[in-house]
Amino acid sequence: MTEVAFLLNGTPVRIAGEPATRTLLDWLRESRGLTGTKEGCNEGDCGACTAMVTDEAGARALNACILFLPQLHGKAVRTVEGLAAPDGTPHPVQAAMVAHHGSQCGFCTPGFVVSMAVGHLNGRRDHDDVLAGNLCRCTGYAPIIRAAEAAESAPVPEALKADRNFILAQLPQGAPIGAPSVQAPIGAGGSAPGAFRPTTADELAAWYQANPDATLIAGATDVGLWVTKQLRDLAPVAFLNGIAEMQVITRQGDSLRIGAGVTVEALRQAIAPLHPSFAAMLRRYASLQIRNAATIGGNIANGSPIGDGPPPLIALGATLHLRQGDSRREMPMEAFFLDYRKQDRRPGEFVEALTIPATAPALRVYKLSKRFDQDISAVCGAFNVTVEGGLVTGARIAFGGMAGIPKRAAATEAALLGQSWSAATIEAAAAAMAGDFSPLSDMRASAGYRMQTAQNMLRRYLHDLAGETVSVLEVEA
Repeated sequence: MTEVAFLLNGTPVRIAGEPATRTLLDWLRESRGLTGTKEGCNEGDCGACTAMVTDEAGARALNACILFLPQLHGKAVRTVEGLAAPDGTPHPVQAAMVAHHGSQCGFCTPGFVVSMAVGHLNGRRDHDDVLAGNLCRCTGYAPIIRAAEAAESAPVPEALKADRNFILAQLPQGAPIGAPSVQAPIGAGGSAPGAFRPTTADELAAWYQANPDATLIAGATDVGLWVTKQLRDLAPVAFLNGIAEMQVITRQGDSLRIGAGVTVEALRQAIAPLHPSFAAMLRRYASLQIRNAATIGGNIANGSPIGDGPPPLIALGATLHLRQGDSRREMPMEAFFLDYRKQDRRPGEFVEALTIPATAPALRVYKLSKRFDQDISAVCGAFNVTVEGGLVTGARIAFGGMAGIPKRAAATEAALLGQSWSAATIEAAAAAMAGDFSPLSDMRASAGYRMQTAQNMLRRYLHDLAGETVSVLEVEA
């Protein structure tokens, strides 16, 4: 059991006696009667449950259906009921939705409004990206986008701006969660049952070594479904979002050290000027709500064969930093993945950080999925080839969706090395790819389609490096 304190629609609340994996959505609807936040998919796809969460990093849109209550400790939460002014004046985006006829059945509308309000607060004008995680099946997106555009110049309500100042001044930050209100330090009597919220990597390392069968929860974008869909009991659990030192990116000479707790959205923003192709792919990683919660360490440790993070990291030659108690080790990213959902990770060991080169001019990342936004990859390919004097002197190529793990294309790389950088060499390397992968057929793509499109990505890479237009988003009639 846990005790959690946060600000809800401007009012401080303290919650005790709730399970550690009670979702914000369930608590809002069942315990507080705030039913404006809707349950649609209950897995973070539709955005009907979107809530505004504010902390020292600013305001973010998050999916309440896969957000556990302990993740909110010390933060401010706004639901659709809390967007209007105290005198009842609608939020500018609410008024704009009415004026531009942005709602029909209304089920999805609260989620849209909250996402729009967060975008409005943050000065966002890229409405298609802001709303990519909100699905509507009856109104159509045009009037919703028009409403977002109409509200752009309206002032931000003072109550929303005040959330951040109040929460930081009034509510404790970083305290471990326990029962009933505090938790004994690791070195002084162990931990209380239910949930542990470490504030340093040292605390996590000591606790996890003592509880190697525990579940670590960072963004909960995957773990949340273990509860909402599989009805699993995850206890004991540790919530990692209070470890500030694991949420930073630091420049170390020619490298970037990225903490495992860095969110995918924070990573996307940080690497955009350094690795633009990687960042462009991350723009298509799920939705903004998911990117605001999901961490790059969780994406790696999850070990999914179709995770979009590992292929470009492998192509970059990323080094993974692991920790078990006071012991640390590092390894090339590609060595971490052993078999389907099996990684080289010891009991009580966790991903602490990763290191990548700060520059890689030849890196290109291509994502193939049925939808452009918010879809799981059928194939994700990452290419990083060095050409000197017309000859290939280095090659790192990795794919997701082509095997049971994210995997380097060793035979393809070997067919390139030492050869002239030409269409003929690319064709020979494409043929060699059959020796690297035996993809499966599933609901996303057939084996033959996966192989052909992976080979086509290699051909695309040749044209891409030559400066030719290769993106369908840039093609003009």
